[in-house]
Amino acid sequence: MIPRVFVLLGLFLVTVVSATQRSYDGFKVYNVQQETQAQADLLFRMADANHKLDFWFLSKRVGDNATVMVPPEDQERFMASLEKYGLQFSELIHNVESTHEEFTSTATRHASLPAHRNILTSYLRHADINAYLDELAIKHSTKVAVHEVGQSHEGRAIKTITINPGKDKVIFLDAGIHAREWIAPATALYVIDQLVKHNFNGDDALSSVSWVILPVVNPDGYEFSHEKDRFWRKTRRPSGNCAGTDGNRNFAFHWGEVGASASPCSDTYRGEAPFSEPETKIVREELLKLKGSCKFYLTLHSYGNYMLYPWGWTDDLPATWEDLDEVSQAGAAAIKQATGTRYTVGSSTNVLYAAAGGSDDWAFAEAEVPISITMELPGGGNSGFNPPPSAIEKIVKESWVGIRAMAEKVAEKY
Repeated sequence: MIPRVFVLLGLFLVTVVSATQRSYDGFKVYNVQQETQAQADLLFRMADANHKLDFWFLSKRVGDNATVMVPPEDQERFMASLEKYGLQFSELIHNVESTHEEFTSTATRHASLPAHRNILTSYLRHADINAYLDELAIKHSTKVAVHEVGQSHEGRAIKTITINPGKDKVIFLDAGIHAREWIAPATALYVIDQLVKHNFNGDDALSSVSWVILPVVNPDGYEFSHEKDRFWRKTRRPSGNCAGTDGNRNFAFHWGEVGASASPCSDTYRGEAPFSEPETKIVREELLKLKGSCKFYLTLHSYGNYMLYPWGWTDDLPATWEDLDEVSQAGAAAIKQATGTRYTVGSSTNVLYAAAGGSDDWAFAEAEVPISITMELPGGGNSGFNPPPSAIEKIVKESWVGIRAMAEKVAEKY
């Protein structure tokens, strides 16, 4: 029998740990149909007017459905507004807190497993990701190099891994700019795994390419989303009365012009100035080091099954948009052929929404990377961009099919 004092101590510790987590008990997620342009515009205005409405998915296109998480105190007013303007809606998730149960149980089940056995079954924490990279560098020293390229605001080491080094053509892939999009770093790790296993013997296009991969751009936010608030999106450097900047609004190309907030408390806060965040500065510096040799910049986000290319600040297309489209279409076609999953391809503004200050626009315009693409990975069904660990394997394997196809197309073109 366990002594009563230890039982009470255990209950106390559980209570303390739980108290540190933000609860989403009673939060609901709604699916909202936008059947006219006026309705789509209304949802954008609602998102700007009330920062407590957390739009997990919002598109400017008529026919797309918006997905929004609403706190209990706003639900009645939110539904009344939708009804007033004739928007059809349904409840997608009755209680958001209940969707976290599988994350907790899976993390407990796999806590003792080595990192290399975890990448298909659980979301690795940042320290484990770095340890995994270091392990690969030791085991595969002739084809892998790991570098600490800087530190986050809170002092976490940000590392890149270079695979098949020494080639004239480079692909730079990053993930985890937005903290809560855990499937993005998970996909980056699977890409690393597949590339390390690749023999690079000259029998295919990938043998001519070096890969530089930064699996977690925003480790402070990523850890905060694990420990304190599952749906935290931004970095963690304080600004005014709130913490964090949206890293994907912080790049210095048409910074702050559209689709970015000047309010520090907004999830799309652009920052005090371009590159105000140490994390976005690191991406800038790494891409500038590769200027001229980097042929493909790919940044992983979620969710929505999109291959997006510049521009994000205007609905105009760049002069070389056909090259961008060709590579994006190659990825989308490969995935469709392999699994039947469909991706929408196009410029960010034209198929999704306008948002200036993104990393893909900056990489294309300022770092002069000829192919720059944002890949919005699949979601988790009723879990939105929060797919449970049981969904990781399917998503990352499917995504690798498209990423490899795009990489091969770039290697052939450049």
